[in-house]
Amino acid sequence: MAQRWTITYEVFRKKGSHPPHFDRFKLDVSPDEYVLDGIERIWAFHDRSLVFSHACHHSTCGACGMRVNGLEKLTCITPIHKVTRDGGVIRVEPLKNFPVISDLSVDMSLLYQRMEMVGQRSVLPIEEEGIPDGLLYGKEQKSGHLRLADCIECGLCMSACPISATTSSYLGPAALAGAHQHSIADPQAASLVDHADGVWRCHSAFECTSVCPSNVNPGWRIMDLRKRLISSRILGIFRRL
Repeated sequence: MAQRWTITYEVFRKKGSHPPHFDRFKLDVSPDEYVLDGIERIWAFHDRSLVFSHACHHSTCGACGMRVNGLEKLTCITPIHKVTRDGGVIRVEPLKNFPVISDLSVDMSLLYQRMEMVGQRSVLPIEEEGIPDGLLYGKEQKSGHLRLADCIECGLCMSACPISATTSSYLGPAALAGAHQHSIADPQAASLVDHADGVWRCHSAFECTSVCPSNVNPGWRIMDLRKRLISSRILGIFRRL
């Protein structure tokens, strides 16, 4: 017989102007289920007013990012047994550093806007990407657009970043990692983040890298951008001599 646990979910709630609070739900679960499974069960059988974001269930869309017991996680790939024990508690909260729309759902507009600012668009026209038609799926051929790989724009890095928490004008690790990727094809792209609220604001905490579910390694990318910019300045000095 499969093992069953009884655990308690503590779920962050915020509706409109009402003060935020936590609601508690006791669930019978398999320890091998995922945190998102429990949240969906709460919505289906306990409280239909619960608001949260999710889509793919296999860590591709980035929609289900939340804080689980204080740490940023993609809830669709976080097993319950990794974050609690039988009889334990799972506290689920929305990501930090984003406006809360309702309950566990946040407004990610700022992340998307900043990705666009550094030239790392979420979707590219296929002719710009230069991929032969034979390598495209049918839906991509019909739409004429292709979603970029690598960063899934889940926002976990911005939530974990201590500088994003204190400096609202900081571009954030997702946008800076995007600028790094864009700069591989266009070296001039690095200049877009060469300012006080760009690569130089980062304090190298690497919290962004520790929570990234896609191995983007934004901390390393930011440091590499700094090295490129410094090297470019030094070379510029020698050229002027």
